[in-house]
Amino acid sequence: MARHHHHTTATHVPHMHDQYTRFLAHEEMPLLDFVMKKLDGISKSKAKAILAGGGVLVNKQTQTRHDYAVHPNDLVEISKSRNKGGTQFDFSQFFTVVWEDDHVIVVDKADEVLSMGVGRNSLNMKDLLDRYFAETRQRCHAHVVHRLDTRTSGLMMYAKSTEVQQMLTADWHKTIIDRRYVAVVEGTMEKSEGHVESWLKDTPSMKIISSRTDNGGKWASTDWRLIEQNERYALLELHLHTGRKNQIRVHMQVIHHPIVGDYKYGSQVDGAKRMCLHAFRLAFHHPVSGEALHFETPFPSYFLSFFKPQKGKRPSGGAISTLKKCE
Repeated sequence: MARHHHHTTATHVPHMHDQYTRFLAHEEMPLLDFVMKKLDGISKSKAKAILAGGGVLVNKQTQTRHDYAVHPNDLVEISKSRNKGGTQFDFSQFFTVVWEDDHVIVVDKADEVLSMGVGRNSLNMKDLLDRYFAETRQRCHAHVVHRLDTRTSGLMMYAKSTEVQQMLTADWHKTIIDRRYVAVVEGTMEKSEGHVESWLKDTPSMKIISSRTDNGGKWASTDWRLIEQNERYALLELHLHTGRKNQIRVHMQVIHHPIVGDYKYGSQVDGAKRMCLHAFRLAFHHPVSGEALHFETPFPSYFLSFFKPQKGKRPSGGAISTLKKCE
């Protein structure tokens, strides 16, 4: 599955060691397999460390995802320093870099990581990215342009300067082309797709309340589409038309299908390892070039643990093969 259909011309992430061995791919395979094949005899853990450290470029772009698809005629460059890589700190447990250039960075955020700092010593993406930029010798800082809830994983974009941040946020609705999520919700859906809209208002208790009529809050609109379900759970694709705080979580509660693990908004599932909501697609116009960038990531395989495969049929294994592809 392609991570993006179009991208801007960009310089690759600066590395502490710019000596690379270059390979031309002849067949399609996951990037981790390609690295292990070309560095014959290397262990899987060492290959993962090279990827996590920013030591692999595909067509001059840093790629850290193990399952990134290498295609025939792709140029793959592997750092000769190998495990010394580009960073000293292992960022992979908190985020992976999906794509970056001189102006923006797109990451796949793990759950339980804040989008930005709240209070002292909070684990947050802005601080992690600032450290990542310092270790890869980039003279920039991360600037927030949108957020994901702490317990939501998936695609986020950060600007590398205040100027680019302002360009992205000045007309956010025109900047964003598409934002979609996948979620496991409780109960079975009576229809294959649906639409939810309401006014969402924040309260002093930090819980969002929904109203069908204007309650002084902000209007929110969400579409959902059924991917798979059994007698207890449903796997949904969710399309945001507005980006309000807790929007998907509240709208799923409104239609009486709360997200698994979202105890704040009605989940009744005991012992869920996490809240089952993942931002799998992000598409936007590049703030400098204006080009359309499209990104997708697989949803966590944990989501599939709620669905037993039918006889003779295996589930999708975490890749969003059942969802619509990028336009």
